[in-house]
Amino acid sequence: MIWDADLYKTKHAFVFQYGNSLIGDWLQPQEGETILDLGCGTGELTAQLAATGARVTGLDASPDMIATARQSFPEVTFEVGDATTFTLPQQFDAIFSNATLHWVREKEKAISRMHAQLKKGGRLVIEMGGKGNVDSILQTLDKVMQAKGYHYEPFWYFPSPGEYATLLENAGFRVERVHFFDRPTQLADVNNGIIDWLEMFGKHFFAGVPENDQQAILQQVQHELAPQLTRDGQLYADYVRLRVAAIKI
Repeated sequence: MIWDADLYKTKHAFVFQYGNSLIGDWLQPQEGETILDLGCGTGELTAQLAATGARVTGLDASPDMIATARQSFPEVTFEVGDATTFTLPQQFDAIFSNATLHWVREKEKAISRMHAQLKKGGRLVIEMGGKGNVDSILQTLDKVMQAKGYHYEPFWYFPSPGEYATLLENAGFRVERVHFFDRPTQLADVNNGIIDWLEMFGKHFFAGVPENDQQAILQQVQHELAPQLTRDGQLYADYVRLRVAAIKI
């Protein structure tokens, strides 16, 4: 997956803005403790964590995202690494992850790495897309692609609360808190918001699709879906989120 860090920051800042309450209400970082921000993106939440006095490392698989993070927050440590294979020299008091783990289809490998990098008693606090996330966007995309002769292949991992809690328990975590909720998320551009969203997050759906057909598909999805996702003149994506807090036992 190739990420456009500028597009991410300008039109999809909600990804890290919604992480604020995950830090304050769920993680509650303490001065001096070590925290790994897994899937840190362009580093905004990593910098917030560092501002609490915690010693923070941001990790992301995208070199472009890490380059932007290092430029924006030179005082914070950032590393390039994959969630399923990363190894860092220290164990952490806490691992924090916002809007990342639904990209990781090898979820058992990611959970194993998080467990290995936490100290005993260490905290895991995550938010990810949950079961039903952006269903209307994906169902409309599927329909439009198939009508134009292309095959739609599901990509993300959006688990139910029970499914993900079981994976964590099987890996040696004790799940302490779960929140599964709808969060309609406002898109920046009412006229092209669904197109922008798919161009930012859904490039993988269009592998092998010629550019002209891509644009026709995107325009059709926007046209068909915008009326049902518009409220009070604003366009919203139908997000469903899963938050989990767990302890390494």
